[in-house]
Amino acid sequence: MATNDELLPVTLLDSLNTPGAGYDILRYISLPELFGSETNTLLYYTGKNLARKFELDSFEDLYYVFDKLGWGRLDFIKEKRRYLEFELMSDSIVHRLKAPIETEFRLEAGFLAAAIQKIKGLECECTEEINKKIHQVLFTVVFTP
Repeated sequence: MATNDELLPVTLLDSLNTPGAGYDILRYISLPELFGSETNTLLYYTGKNLARKFELDSFEDLYYVFDKLGWGRLDFIKEKRRYLEFELMSDSIVHRLKAPIETEFRLEAGFLAAAIQKIKGLECECTEEINKKIHQVLFTVVFTP
């Protein structure tokens, strides 16, 4: 197991392969019951902490991790002076959004904020906007002063 300071290669994810239903049950049912209204905040900061554990040097590394973690296909949309936009789409996103439980994407948003911070060297925060009609999640990574 890696120490707290040791970065993990993204290729480590190739050796892990499990179905996602158990993960979704924990994330969308058990954690909210345990943490209540703090769940979204905890997931966001968990995502940020997780991104800090990986060697992330490029957008390609970021796309690879999103895919390997089963979060969906992350695509870069545009870059402006103060922010970047990404979209997340996949069959798994369709299933998550159609599920009869409340879903969120705070873990992914936190991960994306910290990953972009590592890649770009700029302080970042990230928000997400869910479009259920087209089964898409739009992430906006804002550079903070």
